[in-house]
Amino acid sequence: MSNAMQTLLVDKSTPGHWRVTLDNPPINVIDDGMYDAFYDLVGEIEADAALKVVTFESANPDFFIAHYGTAGPRSRFGVPPWIDAATRLARSGVLSIAVIRGRVRGGGSEFALACDIRFASREKAIFGQPEVGTGLIPGGGALQRLPPLVGRSRALEIVMGANDFDADTAERYGWINRALPDAELDAFVADFVRRVLSFDRQALQTVKLIVNQAGLPDPVALKATQDIFFQTFSWDGAKERLPKLRERGIGQAGDFERNLGRHIGNL
Repeated sequence: MSNAMQTLLVDKSTPGHWRVTLDNPPINVIDDGMYDAFYDLVGEIEADAALKVVTFESANPDFFIAHYGTAGPRSRFGVPPWIDAATRLARSGVLSIAVIRGRVRGGGSEFALACDIRFASREKAIFGQPEVGTGLIPGGGALQRLPPLVGRSRALEIVMGANDFDADTAERYGWINRALPDAELDAFVADFVRRVLSFDRQALQTVKLIVNQAGLPDPVALKATQDIFFQTFSWDGAKERLPKLRERGIGQAGDFERNLGRHIGNL
């Protein structure tokens, strides 16, 4: 198994349920290697005729996924195949659930948004789309997935304000399904998964297929936005701000990353 694949640890011990743990130290940055591993995982998900539910959680209690990072190896595809893999997961008959503890920002937030359902720890989950504060734009789906969930005005508040949001606010806005007390989160998810596993797969798949007809963003629009995102690294604002981020500790397990929403407004 490659190092890239080891960032996604898959427990298949429960029939019909894969439990995926995201593990890319030190702060679970989602890099091109993890995107490649996710692409491979989606292929395995599609090939398993008995699979009903996939849950995603983090090995790091402080970071579900910090954000996208460029320090890792480039994708074997050139541009990471995130849009294709996320679209295929959404269109599959398998229910995907993000179980969120810790910070989930930028590309990490977009990973969670690409899952069908999001449950979060009330005390420990923090959400953000900080890209505009770094001179970039969100390129992995936030601009398409947030407005239907939270509304146009709140999507603009989230993205253009580039600040952090607690789990209660994220729940109230519609960013996530539920914010639960941390001590109750695992039991709630386990019970929800148990219920879904008890139901007929044909009924589950049919419901998701029909809901998808009105509930998924256009892959062409997603790809076009991703193309613009990679262009933003050459914009003057990004060239000015990205060195400051590196100087202050972006990508490191310190105060800057833990409180990125606050720090990003003072670059």
